[in-house]
Amino acid sequence: MAEHFDVVIVGAGISGVSAAWHLQKNSPDRSYVVLEGRERLGGTWDLFRYPGIRSDSDMFTLGFAFRPWTESKAIADGPSILNYLDEAVKDYGIDEHIRYSTRVTGASWSSEDALWTVTAERGGEVSTFTCSFLFLCTGYYNYARGYTPDFAGAADFKGRIVHPQFWTEDVDYKDKRVVVIGSGATAVTLVPELAKQAAHVTMLQRSPTYIVSRPSQDAIANWMRGWMPAMTAYGLTRWKNVLLQQFFFRLARKNPGKTKERIVQMVRDELGPDYDVGTHFTPSYNPWDQRVCLVPDADLFASIKGGQAEVVTDTIDRFTETGLKLGSGKELAADLVVTATGLEIQLFSGMPITVDGKPFEPGKAMTYKGMMFSDVPNFAIAFGYTNASWTLKADLTANYVTRLLNAMRKRGMRQVTPRLAAPVEEVPFLDFTSGYVQRASDKLPRQGHRKPWRLNQNYARDVMALKFGGIDQEMEFSNPESGKKAA
Repeated sequence: MAEHFDVVIVGAGISGVSAAWHLQKNSPDRSYVVLEGRERLGGTWDLFRYPGIRSDSDMFTLGFAFRPWTESKAIADGPSILNYLDEAVKDYGIDEHIRYSTRVTGASWSSEDALWTVTAERGGEVSTFTCSFLFLCTGYYNYARGYTPDFAGAADFKGRIVHPQFWTEDVDYKDKRVVVIGSGATAVTLVPELAKQAAHVTMLQRSPTYIVSRPSQDAIANWMRGWMPAMTAYGLTRWKNVLLQQFFFRLARKNPGKTKERIVQMVRDELGPDYDVGTHFTPSYNPWDQRVCLVPDADLFASIKGGQAEVVTDTIDRFTETGLKLGSGKELAADLVVTATGLEIQLFSGMPITVDGKPFEPGKAMTYKGMMFSDVPNFAIAFGYTNASWTLKADLTANYVTRLLNAMRKRGMRQVTPRLAAPVEEVPFLDFTSGYVQRASDKLPRQGHRKPWRLNQNYARDVMALKFGGIDQEMEFSNPESGKKAA
């Protein structure tokens, strides 16, 4: 028999915990369950176990709006983030609502019943849940598989090849020659950490990425904590960081050439005038056409200056028994190769979804406020910002969902559905040139050129729109409860 809850949340990472808290706070009369496929909470922060795993956003914005981050480091390591999540679910009683090792395998909506039916597997057994609202907090990439190009000759390599998504404790890099393929956030995190024990580390990139350094500690935040209540200091620091980030993002969009010059010059200041910054740290694209990488306390640059690490910009011709042969003819010796080559985008954890018997195809759908889909009732996803912390948007999305739930109850309606009232021009859901986005472009939904079908990349504007703005714009409340009339 199916268990029924008012809301089923799928995923117990940062987004799922945020969703649960907002439900308890804003819609306490609604029952809910959190279904998590893994054995513990954390999502990304439990999956990734590679050396040096850390946030690439400050914890005052990656942390929840409702729970202050009180540690001294603003750029936190993975175990610290997991501990923060563990404390949050225990303190708010969310842990009592989480079902671990319960992998959702599908969901179907029935307008006649105004219910979602959700199927899940646990220990080889199939479980069924029904709910009035389905909230997916599953992230955006495939947990079972990362992206690795088909490298010629990989089978000939006598050393070990590992993708960071599947790093295990037996990966030995001490006193080894290590090549890290990639130049994104994972690569720039790995290189300085591996360099502490490896004989030498090479970051091999096909093209450069924008990299900026910032202190691992926020001196202003730490000072304020000594003079103010924790929540007050946290809130002020959160808004300080949000506004500064938005200022620099808008500056980069308005003056990309000058912004590029400034970022490159900061790298040159770190590495010195004799380093070939033009080849290794000067991208061909504008800042924020792809995500800018953050390194705390200039650790990457320090490992390069110290000689423990180097950057090579080239292409891979093939693997050899002892390393890699590059397009330039140069050969890199390696005992261990780490393929930090990216993620594979996968919405909804790949689970099939049907609406009144018809398969829902995300690639053909139009997103509503970056969280719902046209003609799909009682359904939302948590999808964070690309130019700021993921949690900022996840918190706003969870709050907005509770506003919808409360409005449905007040109006006596069982169904809420985004409806296109007028044609919109389709634009990409993610306006990024990154490889992982381009590889999945046909699978991603679309967004429109106007509100409410246009996703803002601006937290301050979204606070006004999602927390305080109206909820009726191109939103249909229908399927009344018995004895009620449709809105």
